[in-house]
Amino acid sequence: MRSRGEQHAGSAPSLASAAVVLAGLTVAAVGLYFMAPIVAPAFFAFTLFVSARPLQRLLERAGAPRIVAAVLVLLGLYVVLTALVLATIWSLTQAALELPRYTGDLRSIYLDSLLWLERMGVDNAALAQYANSIDLNRVADLLGAVVQGTTSAGGQALIILVVMFFLAIDSTSVRSRWRLLAGSRPDLAAALRAFFAGVRKYWVVSTVFGLIVAVLDVIALWIIGVPLALVWGVLAFVTNYIPNVGFVIGLIPPALIALLEGGPADMVAVIVAYTVLNFSIQTIVQPKVVGDAVGLSPAVSFLSLTFWTLVVGPLGAILAVPLTLAAKSALVDAHPEARWINAFLVTDSQAERALKRASGFPMTRAVRPKAKNSA
Repeated sequence: MRSRGEQHAGSAPSLASAAVVLAGLTVAAVGLYFMAPIVAPAFFAFTLFVSARPLQRLLERAGAPRIVAAVLVLLGLYVVLTALVLATIWSLTQAALELPRYTGDLRSIYLDSLLWLERMGVDNAALAQYANSIDLNRVADLLGAVVQGTTSAGGQALIILVVMFFLAIDSTSVRSRWRLLAGSRPDLAAALRAFFAGVRKYWVVSTVFGLIVAVLDVIALWIIGVPLALVWGVLAFVTNYIPNVGFVIGLIPPALIALLEGGPADMVAVIVAYTVLNFSIQTIVQPKVVGDAVGLSPAVSFLSLTFWTLVVGPLGAILAVPLTLAAKSALVDAHPEARWINAFLVTDSQAERALKRASGFPMTRAVRPKAKNSA
């Protein structure tokens, strides 16, 4: 049996590794907070180019020179980003132009709700004074400010474009450097390889299933008769990149327009349609097609959304999962003594796969031997 001193010595590295991870995360978060205007768009560009790297290798295997393959992938990413930004600006502009004309309808619904509360015996004197302050022009002004902020964020857009350009040039000669890293720090190389695979799956899966959800949402809104169905479909696609709460953000505007245009029945129909589509595609179909795309537990995904939005700003809502994967790779996966922290970060199926790799044989439930009958 091990002595108490040996047991304490054996547990010290685990406690120390947890302290190192927390300290490293704290220092990195403080640094990122002050350097967010540069680091966030640069990291965004890096993750996008990492996701497109397999396409570049495919072009190289097809016979294209390395520099040509890199430039083609770079131009493709530029086109995709430009189309996404223009579609977002268009959808927000259309929403800002449409919402003000529903101000009177919203005020009428609000007053009807006050009368219903009064019949139920609720004192609504304090709420009645807000009736005249209802003005959807404020929401339109807010959307206009978002559009203006999107179009004026030229500095960060320039950083994304420039970083992607230099990454394209640099990607033509990385094999020797990667072999050097893998030979000197194999744990770090394995962690980075897992990070590349995870962030690639995240962007690809979010994009593909975001498109599927957006198309189905547009069809559902068109059947229900909600105005600007295509606008809300674009919004659903964009907000799909925001984990956990993106679905709610994309649901609120069409549900509100359905209430004002067609009444409570249409609003309920929109909520039901969005909920059914979101649940069936993102909760049932998506995991069966790709498995655990990133392996982070739902609680960690939600906390990462809050944490990274606070640290790096609005772009942190979109980069929450990739930033968490990067921190996990650098602070946990690259250090064998700290990998036990994954028990608090990953899903149960991801943990089971890690146990299989560590043990070298499939995990099976322990079966107790049956006791012999003592006749």
